[in-house]
Amino acid sequence: MSEAPKTRPKVPEGSARYLITRQKDANEKGFVGYETIWESFQKEQKYSTPKRP
Repeated sequence: MSEAPKTRPKVPEGSARYLITRQKDANEKGFVGYETIWESFQKEQKYSTPKRP
């Protein structure tokens, strides 16, 4: 086998409806991680106290 360092191919950025996935750079051991970014899909409403009876 050759002694060339193993490298992972560059993966394009993935996107879904509420999720984005990006490939991180390899660390010193050659581990390649992935970064996931979630977009909020819930809406916040301002709270108001209910009327008293």
